[in-house]
Amino acid sequence: MANKAGKTFGLTALIVIALLAIFFYTSYNSLVRKQENVTKTWNNVQSDYQRRLDLIPNLVATVKASSDYEKETLTQLIEARSKVAQVNVTGSPTYDEYKKTEDANAAVVTSANRVIAVIEKYPDLKTTNSFVRLQDQLIGTERRIKFSRKDFNEAVMGYNTSVRSFPSSITAGLFGFKIKDGFTADTGTDKAPEIIFTK
Repeated sequence: MANKAGKTFGLTALIVIALLAIFFYTSYNSLVRKQENVTKTWNNVQSDYQRRLDLIPNLVATVKASSDYEKETLTQLIEARSKVAQVNVTGSPTYDEYKKTEDANAAVVTSANRVIAVIEKYPDLKTTNSFVRLQDQLIGTERRIKFSRKDFNEAVMGYNTSVRSFPSSITAGLFGFKIKDGFTADTGTDKAPEIIFTK
């Protein structure tokens, strides 16, 4: 009788261990997939930021090609672009790295919007083919950045939900999965900075 009870206990213990192993295996792999998705979507945001930066020299060249332009405004844009190029954040950024990237890109947007305000003074420049094409490319890039940021926030939310939800939070705690930060609007604003063309 004792032998039978011992076998039953041993079998039950094996089943519990097997179930725990399956749980930790599946929840760990799920967290890894979600973490990798956060990294991938962050890289997409970075790629779209780079696309914006790549278009900035064309904007500067287009404005310089006009007979009259405000040199200081262009210089500020060139300097802001240079600072962004110095911020190199890859993989899974910390909040400080993320904030540094955001601040540098916001400075580019602010400077680009100043250049566009200058362009408004020159109707002839606004209608040139090169500027119209560039405007379309920049508008498309800003749209892509919006969607990339949205995808990033959704990936972060899905990951954070798993990290904080029971029972996957046990696996997250055991294996060091931490909550991640997503995009948030600056105090007093309701949207991320973007390059804006007036009609």
